[in-house]
Amino acid sequence: MTLRGKTLFITGASRGIGKAIALRAGRDGANVAVIGKTEAPHPKLPGTVGDSVREIEEAGGKAIACVADVRIEEQMAAAVAATVQAFGGIDILVNNASAISLTSTEATELKRFDLMFGVNTRGTFLSSKLCIPHLRRAQNPHILMLSPPLTQEPRWFAPHLAYSIAKYGMSLCVLGLAEELKRDGIAVNALWPRTVIRTAAVQNLLGGDGSMARARNPEIVADAAHVVFTSKSRELSGRFLIDEEVLRGAGVTDFSQYADVPDSELLPDFFV
Repeated sequence: MTLRGKTLFITGASRGIGKAIALRAGRDGANVAVIGKTEAPHPKLPGTVGDSVREIEEAGGKAIACVADVRIEEQMAAAVAATVQAFGGIDILVNNASAISLTSTEATELKRFDLMFGVNTRGTFLSSKLCIPHLRRAQNPHILMLSPPLTQEPRWFAPHLAYSIAKYGMSLCVLGLAEELKRDGIAVNALWPRTVIRTAAVQNLLGGDGSMARARNPEIVADAAHVVFTSKSRELSGRFLIDEEVLRGAGVTDFSQYADVPDSELLPDFFV
């Protein structure tokens, strides 16, 4: 099963999980639109859209850099248009871009709330809205949100209400779009890691390398996403998937390649 010749539109693809998904597709010979705000190097977060494009092409794929803010409709519309012009269409949309702040209600500034809601929920809605017309013309089209399984458990809301609302907003898009787009054969799913994933953003959030020693690398999520993308869109939709479960279903039994410590010592991620 391969993504050769498929076109992926990936938000937040300049680093972390988004970049890992892009590189995995690139190794298949896929086309990738790298969507991100980071055109020049960031002082704390390594990676730019240009860096990702070069690495995707070195891996065997084709790529274009689209400098765009997922909150700004005109910029995202231009990115979609550039992708279609470059590659002839869009087969897969990956809503990966996210903002995070693990703060209590009183400690959350409204500008931070607006950022998380704008990037996570509104950005996912906007990217989906813009890509749907092109996905309808694709063979085996997929939309994938990097968002958690829906829940009503208070423990996942109380410590960081604003962030939880913003992330579950992405998951609600899965619930609604999967049903809305069923007749079109467009698969809409969520994918979430079972454990903490080793990314620069998470390392900055959790502080230091200690937690990262008990995290998996982003390639586990990328490999799980690949399984989803190569599944039949009319047979796998409306699901809230966990990376490890997806890979086990595909026959993977050895997960040691994804972490430096035994499974029993791994840190579970939020929301699972």
